[in-house]
Amino acid sequence: MPSLEILSPCNTIDFDFDVISCSPSYATCTRSYQENKFLTTAFTKLCALPVPNNNKDVHTHADTSDVIEEDITIPGLPPLLRGHPDVHLRHGVMRAAQLALQHESDAEKAFFVGDLCYVYQQHLRWKKNLPEIEPFFAIKCNPDPYVLRLLAGLGVGFDCASIGEISQIVGLGVDPSRIIFANPCKAASFIKQAARAGVDMMTFDNTDELYKIARLFPSAKLVIRILTDDSKSLCRLGLKFGAPLVTVPGLLAKAKELKLDVVGVSFHVGSGCYDPSAFADAVMRARSVFEMGHEAGYNFTLLDIGGGFEDATFETTASTLRDAIDQYFPNRENIRIIAEPGRYYVAKAFSLATNVIARRAPPTPEGGGSQDMDMESEQPSVMYYINDGVYGAFNCILFDHQTPQPYVLSLNGSFHVPSSVPMRASSVWGPTCDSLDCVCPVTQLPSTLQVGDWLAFDNMGAYSVCAASQFNGFQISNVIYTSGVGYLSGEVRKVLKEFSKGEEGEDED
Repeated sequence: MPSLEILSPCNTIDFDFDVISCSPSYATCTRSYQENKFLTTAFTKLCALPVPNNNKDVHTHADTSDVIEEDITIPGLPPLLRGHPDVHLRHGVMRAAQLALQHESDAEKAFFVGDLCYVYQQHLRWKKNLPEIEPFFAIKCNPDPYVLRLLAGLGVGFDCASIGEISQIVGLGVDPSRIIFANPCKAASFIKQAARAGVDMMTFDNTDELYKIARLFPSAKLVIRILTDDSKSLCRLGLKFGAPLVTVPGLLAKAKELKLDVVGVSFHVGSGCYDPSAFADAVMRARSVFEMGHEAGYNFTLLDIGGGFEDATFETTASTLRDAIDQYFPNRENIRIIAEPGRYYVAKAFSLATNVIARRAPPTPEGGGSQDMDMESEQPSVMYYINDGVYGAFNCILFDHQTPQPYVLSLNGSFHVPSSVPMRASSVWGPTCDSLDCVCPVTQLPSTLQVGDWLAFDNMGAYSVCAASQFNGFQISNVIYTSGVGYLSGEVRKVLKEFSKGEEGEDED
């Protein structure tokens, strides 16, 4: 079990509590507190103290560099801290209270906490369960600069969908051989720029794409993207991409006629696949395409099994994949197998803290009565407005079919919510003036929740901040980064330090 790490407070306060303890996997976290007294007292004391006069930048409201010693500095990025992410969620709330007392603008701004230790742990989990398969992280899921640097340092490859993503990865010093341009329908200018960048592995699924590539990048190493059954996935990519098997012989014949080099087969069972058998079916289809390639005069050496990996079903999916690959590719000494995981690496690595900025509730009847009269109803009786919404981090609701659920981070200046607090049906809304901006139509929240309290959301690392906008003038939430606790925290920092040395060398060249 990793050693526990006690964080130094930013001011001298007597925190009379047991430190948060976690298992190495973070799967089970236990919080042992000595009731609510210390939290309320510490919160009140901390809010009464002046805010350190730090340099103000875009990370002001999410900066905890005055709390924990940091020793990794990457130009243009906030510091990488240590400690359990829950600690940083609480500290961010307390710091916001300090800033509010100092009349700072937007003091209560929402913020993420990104746990890089979780990303590292997911990589170890991948290597344990799918050792033969090289992960190529789908950066569209979360192009966070720390996440990309950590994965690059771990030797992970990258699935890029645009020249912008390719430039981002090449700019980190990643070798082009560790990049696949996995967009079957590319702009002509993107193909030319990929050629200049040396990224020669790219997908296709139609004849027009072959003509473009033959004209602009004839030496590219092509991967035919086939259509699979994605009916068991949250996002069905087959509606847009993938060549039906019946069209594959004709596509391969055209590629041969154009003297193009097709090196393998790719598929994608859809983003957020909850049925592992979909992978087995797709591998079977890929095997048949390998045979079609042989008949067309190609000797395929690449199998790309795409993405769709879910955290909850990963071990089951990995077992199904291993069995399918053994069955359909028993002789694979000369076959490179890659995958394109995205949310698997980052979904649970980020949490979001939001402030309740407004509240609408039925008026209290004169002469008594209670606002909680509708508490038993399943219909929401109170509307809460928070400072992030579907045009920001919660775009995952619209674009990724997610249903985030809030939990109370602080209530009336305390991080402890007694089990005796009555709950009532409520709805949670974003800050914009659009009625579409609904984060949670119905949820149970404490009846005493008020403006100024904080709600948090877990599992906010996939398809969230990457697609956030500044609609209505609301800023994108900032990120606090931590390397976690214990042994793996040190490993994360070691990888990033080594990678940053390589970046410095690239800059010198």
